[in-house]
Amino acid sequence: MDVLNLIAGRWVEGDGAEFADTNPARPSEVVARGRFASPTEVERAIVAAREAAPGWAATPHHARAAVLVAAADLVDAAADDWGAELAREEGKTLPEAVAEVRGAARILRYYASEADRENGEVFASPRPGETVLVVRKPIGVAGLITPFNFPIAIPAWKIGPALTYGNTVVWKPSSLVPLLAYRLAQALTSAGLPDGVLNVVYGEGDAGSAIVDHPGVDAVSFTGSTAVGRAVIARCGELGKPVQTEMGGKNASVVLADADLDHAAEQVCVGAFRSTGQKCTATSRLIVAEQVADELLHRVAERAARLVVGDPLDAGVEMGPLVSSAARDRVSAGVSHAVGEGAKPLAGGASLDRDGWFVPPTVLDLPGTGVDFWRTELFGPVVGAVRASSPEEALDLANLSDHGLSAAIFTRDLGVALRATERLEVGVLHVNSESAGTFPYVPFGGAKQSGFGPKEQGRAAREFYTRTVTVYLGSPA
Repeated sequence: MDVLNLIAGRWVEGDGAEFADTNPARPSEVVARGRFASPTEVERAIVAAREAAPGWAATPHHARAAVLVAAADLVDAAADDWGAELAREEGKTLPEAVAEVRGAARILRYYASEADRENGEVFASPRPGETVLVVRKPIGVAGLITPFNFPIAIPAWKIGPALTYGNTVVWKPSSLVPLLAYRLAQALTSAGLPDGVLNVVYGEGDAGSAIVDHPGVDAVSFTGSTAVGRAVIARCGELGKPVQTEMGGKNASVVLADADLDHAAEQVCVGAFRSTGQKCTATSRLIVAEQVADELLHRVAERAARLVVGDPLDAGVEMGPLVSSAARDRVSAGVSHAVGEGAKPLAGGASLDRDGWFVPPTVLDLPGTGVDFWRTELFGPVVGAVRASSPEEALDLANLSDHGLSAAIFTRDLGVALRATERLEVGVLHVNSESAGTFPYVPFGGAKQSGFGPKEQGRAAREFYTRTVTVYLGSPA
């Protein structure tokens, strides 16, 4: 399958280097091929978005919404086929992949429904004959940079609000997963999106930098690693450009002594191992009340050992491969380093001798919080556990991280759950469910080094993709 760049309404091959998208379960199998956009083509994409911006902003909101609804219908209709393609290029199991595609359709429909909601506020004025209006306008051209791990859902939750609020887009998807990006762009253009409103350029870091740096891009939304995200924040700060980032996570699940241990063990495993741990919200730290630690860790390790690992397209497979050989090597090295620092493998730990970028679901009993594993995000199916002597210590340990994206707590005590809500330094908290998961109609994003700028999803996205104008509307004297 050949994938193309989209510039000014035309599908173009690209003048840059060739790239290949391979199946991480079967690395010899090429899923898609393409060519990167050249610097000249990135420039053309930004110019096209700039030229299309006034017309799209002037298009009635309901007409913009109709395009999103039509695109959502196309995405839904193709969910089974595109889900299989997603599983082949990224490594999610087929049920997860199909669910992600359908989730992208739901996101587009949610942002289409913004056309039916209020789009401003009215305030009373202390001056006679005057009303104060606060109206919202699009920011202009949005530069969007998306990662590999949710190749259609994350783009949808950036592109959906950008378009519904009247912005045009220059989007650089991850070159590891170009096919689903191509499919989403096809759906939007087939749904009637005007030329230049959405532009897609494949490229490496230099293409992302060109988008961030360009004066024709009014705001940047980035999802990816903390290191790159911080560089994007710094550069946008220099340029005085609005920026929104969703970066890494080192998410904790806290299991207290009164928890339902069967339920907690299952949810910890879902949070740690679903999507092969390649979620920014995945559970990677486990804090267990010492009274139940041995029992809980036994259940988690037993469940991890029973997980069926294999080709994500095969029936019954519960966990697929990591996305690349580099990811496999990084995760394996991280586990080996943790063991060298004194961690005890309760499940997994050893490499899997098979074709593809597979690692086993791994549970580590950590010697304490001083090891690198406690601080470093591996982005793979590995969870490390420590013990806590009290609920208060457990919450303190959960906060012992530079990241603050999500957390989970398992308890029957409503008072403890409320204290966790107050004390945990995270953007997302799950009570008695896994640390991962979000709905399109509520805010998503993290604290500390996990996020910067306005939150994504829900109506929170409006704060980033629009600007306000305060109008003092007086009557003639």
